[in-house]
Amino acid sequence: MTVNGLGLVVHGGRTEAVDAAGAVRAWAAAHDVRCTDIDVWHDGGRHSSGEEVAAAGDPDLIVTLGGDGTFLRGARLAARNDALVLGVDLGRVGFLTDVPVRSVTDALDAVYEDRFSVDHRLLLTMRSSRRLEVPADMEDLMQYGRGPLLPPPQVRTDCEQDTEWGVPLHITAVNDVVLEKLSRDRQVSVGVYISGRLLASYSADALLVATPTGSTAYSFAAGGPVVSPCAEALVFTPVAPHMAFDRSVVTAPDEAVGLRVLERSGPAAVSVDGQVRGVVQPGDWIGVYAAPSRLRVVRLAPMDFYGRLRERMNLTDAPAAVADGTPAPLWSLTAPPPGDLDHLSFPLLDAQRAQAQACPDGEDGAGPTPEEPAAPSHARDGSRP
Repeated sequence: MTVNGLGLVVHGGRTEAVDAAGAVRAWAAAHDVRCTDIDVWHDGGRHSSGEEVAAAGDPDLIVTLGGDGTFLRGARLAARNDALVLGVDLGRVGFLTDVPVRSVTDALDAVYEDRFSVDHRLLLTMRSSRRLEVPADMEDLMQYGRGPLLPPPQVRTDCEQDTEWGVPLHITAVNDVVLEKLSRDRQVSVGVYISGRLLASYSADALLVATPTGSTAYSFAAGGPVVSPCAEALVFTPVAPHMAFDRSVVTAPDEAVGLRVLERSGPAAVSVDGQVRGVVQPGDWIGVYAAPSRLRVVRLAPMDFYGRLRERMNLTDAPAAVADGTPAPLWSLTAPPPGDLDHLSFPLLDAQRAQAQACPDGEDGAGPTPEEPAAPSHARDGSRP
């Protein structure tokens, strides 16, 4: 891939991230690639994603050095510019980043030499009954030591708008859009519509719409399902609803989710990927739906999402399942799949095939033989817990 411009998003509070940034800049200089640090904090204010991307010279590759939060920030910039995003893992949980920091220059070489694939992740965007605004006193209310708030989203000028369909907003959500209460003693009351039909009226602490990528974030903490990041779907999850029906609803990617704040509700904050972007009042509504474009994530090895889920969430086996025997062994697939399974995805088998091609004599990291126990999934795909 031809890399003309590289945008660098760094978690400045981590020494290893700062050190890795130096390695990225050195790589860029050696390959005559323009490298620009994207730092939203440098002047004490916050900028929109459009302003940040323009200041970085419209890079075609965004590299993030940090955890999932840093990746989300870089991913929004990449989505705005239809650039690729490469996430380097320096976080504590890390579902979004999987390139070990020690391999950052190898990863850049792989991108430069076209030795990578691309994951296409569903993104969310939204409309609102009016422009979103942040009250003047919101800055003090929401300052958790995270720096200034992002500005309210701009209205898209390239889309039609009217009173019935509302205004289209410059919003890109990688994880989720959340409508949440502002006052502890007053829940939000919201009518929830899917594909234009009323599902139910909820009274809850919050209601959220997540992408498959975001299903392991706030939605998961609220009891929502884990959804493969390869899926195309929206996940609606109520948070502490005051009603019997408290389940998530998974919709098709072409089914929009509408949230209308009802008459007796308190005001509600609208958050995008954890960042408050405005406050709505009774009578206001937002519509959340799949964006027409997808986030393009650099993938250097087959993704072992379920192995990572087991490790990062510390999943344990049911005592009754292993009380009288041994834990389930790792399922090591070494033979090619039968014809009727050939259309299915077996990432670890694909990794073993690639490894066998790279080391045909079985040396220096070749796949396990039938006599050897299979290595843990994180050891096979190079990720770290």
